[in-house]
Amino acid sequence: MMHHVVAGAVTLMLMISAQGPSEAPVQTVPAVDLTRYVGDWFEVARFPNRFQRQCAGEVTANYTRRADGRITVVNRCRTGDGTRTEAQGIARVVEPRTSAKLKVRFAPAVLSFLPFVWGDY
Repeated sequence: MMHHVVAGAVTLMLMISAQGPSEAPVQTVPAVDLTRYVGDWFEVARFPNRFQRQCAGEVTANYTRRADGRITVVNRCRTGDGTRTEAQGIARVVEPRTSAKLKVRFAPAVLSFLPFVWGDY
């Protein structure tokens, strides 16, 4: 139960940070234990995001550690007509000392050299 509450709070913070600039910069936590971070996360609330416009409910994110140290990201949701949609991405740790900052790319791997395809997470 506590994992789901923490998951919801972190998901909410991540969605807020995806909104772009605000009055005050978003503060990260001092450190993230990526072993505890990976797994299934369930949305309990959200601020509207353009990339979730089609989502009507059952929003989840799955994070899986890869052998190369990166994290596979799979976001899923149910749309208004009842179908399921999915977006797959990859995350890389920006700050190895704390693992508190990640960059995520949902664009094809061939575009990974372009800095603007990596978003703050």
